[in-house]
Amino acid sequence: MGTTLGIVLRRLLAALPNLVGVVIITFLLTRALPGDPAAYFAGGAATQDAVDQVRHQLGLDKTLPEQFLVYVAGLAHGDFGTSLTTGQPVLQELLTRLPASIEMVLLALLVACGIALPLGVMAATRPGSWIDQLCRLVTTAGVSLPTFFTGLVLAYVFYFLLGWAPAPLGRLDPLYSPPPAVTGLYLVDALLVRDFGLWWAALRQLILPTVTMALFVLAPIARMTRASMLQVLSSDFVRTARASGLSNTTVRVRYALRNALLPVVTTLGMVFGFMLGSSVIIEKVFGWPGVGSYAIDALTASDYAPVQGFVLAMGVLFVLLNLMVDVLYTLIDPRISLGAS
Repeated sequence: MGTTLGIVLRRLLAALPNLVGVVIITFLLTRALPGDPAAYFAGGAATQDAVDQVRHQLGLDKTLPEQFLVYVAGLAHGDFGTSLTTGQPVLQELLTRLPASIEMVLLALLVACGIALPLGVMAATRPGSWIDQLCRLVTTAGVSLPTFFTGLVLAYVFYFLLGWAPAPLGRLDPLYSPPPAVTGLYLVDALLVRDFGLWWAALRQLILPTVTMALFVLAPIARMTRASMLQVLSSDFVRTARASGLSNTTVRVRYALRNALLPVVTTLGMVFGFMLGSSVIIEKVFGWPGVGSYAIDALTASDYAPVQGFVLAMGVLFVLLNLMVDVLYTLIDPRISLGAS
């Protein structure tokens, strides 16, 4: 246990240069954005003196190195800055909105895995069959249809035409109050207070954005599962297991699937990180109050602090995801060492 903890700490320390690079690049890119935040917040009718006064209050009249030092000093004290559009601390806004994004992404990943993994395994065990053709069709459609188009079509059909889905206007119907915040995940918090009506209301709001995201991400998962299973099924140890008289189910599940999961886990880590970063489109389509929509609103207003906080938060999550993937490797195959380079 102590050795594993030491290895995890070394991995986190090794990721610090990446996070430093994220901080520097994000700072420079936000300053390169077109537009003047001081002029935006001073108003269109403001005089040049008023704009200069706002620029001084925001600290934008300082040189870039001075602004960067102020920003880094704030990060060292856990201060991500204050959003000029909302007037709230960026860290508080991120912590408030991040559970909304994580809840949608996690549920979408579970749905995608529940469809893609069995589909990929069946396609690999029956190459050339109708299930294999279905897998190819699903993966092609998944990567071909833009998420905003899929989301708009689903909202139009199931909300506007059929009336089966609730209005795509956030995490909860206005008739309901949010559950007491424990985890920030409405489905979990509603279950903790045993309010099943509230749980169902929260789930209904999640269905369309979850399906939209799941349709997009199940394609790479199914494709990788199929390719990995095909490679493992043609291996010598699988042929030996079959020659030993083991049943097809035992061979496929105990031997083939377990060895095929390693590249699939890598894909899952990459897909989950991508889903967090790209959820902004789905959040905008369905009025979802997550970190993605928060960042894009700040970007359009040239509000530096929320954009920098969003990118830094995504960088930290990517580091944690990569670490989690490494740990899962050892659980799937104990022969793999976390300390291996």
